[in-house]
Amino acid sequence: MANTFLTPDMIATRALATLYETTVMAQLVHRDFEADFRGKQGDTITVRKPATFVATEFNRTTGVVPQNATEDGVNVTLNHFADVSFTVTTEQLQLEIQDFGEQLLDPAMEAITQKIDRDLIALSADITQEAGTTTGREWNKPEVLIDAGKILNQRKVPTTDRYAVVGPVTNADWLDSDILKKVNESGSTEALREAYIGRRLFGFDPYWTQNIEEHAGTPTTGQPTTEVGLAFHRSAFALVTRPLEVPPGAQDATIMSYKGFGLRVVYGYDIKYKQTMVSVDCLYGTKTLDAQRAVLIKGADAA
Repeated sequence: MANTFLTPDMIATRALATLYETTVMAQLVHRDFEADFRGKQGDTITVRKPATFVATEFNRTTGVVPQNATEDGVNVTLNHFADVSFTVTTEQLQLEIQDFGEQLLDPAMEAITQKIDRDLIALSADITQEAGTTTGREWNKPEVLIDAGKILNQRKVPTTDRYAVVGPVTNADWLDSDILKKVNESGSTEALREAYIGRRLFGFDPYWTQNIEEHAGTPTTGQPTTEVGLAFHRSAFALVTRPLEVPPGAQDATIMSYKGFGLRVVYGYDIKYKQTMVSVDCLYGTKTLDAQRAVLIKGADAA
């Protein structure tokens, strides 16, 4: 009976599922993907932003006043080329996809997932609006989202699709806050839903990620270690992904996409060492679309 080997298609299917299920920031921002476009690193893509309109008072004498349904475009460079390549033996390629995934592929995709989220979080450098110590409520208490919401409301940002993403320290502090520990005293299950991280909280859907790093405070002020979180509307940031070309001459390669994510899987056999290199990569760009639609959650001395 002939041996059955895992194919690039089988690996790509499992890899895409892992990528889709483990990203945080990538699921919360504006997405742009075209499966039929084959991109390369450095390409510039024009991303269309949602059209905006103004509601006017109808005057029956003059009739309606048509507005141009024009969509603004913003250029995004495909400047990120995430790659994880690893060698496998013939025996490993004969594993069941479940075993192969758990031992090798899932950790590889976790690395790509973390890179995408870190690249999106890095866009916080474009944001100047702040909520935290400077606005009266502390960064490490969930009530800081009230201040963040106020800022976005003043900017007339839509109230739907608002998210807050914080780091592990902030997450622990929020979970230890009175509003979370004493929600049962309100007698309302709605309050419980509002307070639980991962549910609606002061107008935001809150999440946490290990990719938000700590920033040490200065000894002179006694500011403790803080993290710089983000409260934002989906349209504040964009993740643009495009499939890569199959390399010329590559016989064992595939390109696959799922819900806005595109991956390329390529095999290459090294006869000298009698092992196969599996390369998984993806091409994407990140961009701040509207800095007025995001707020930093930070302490006074956080970088």
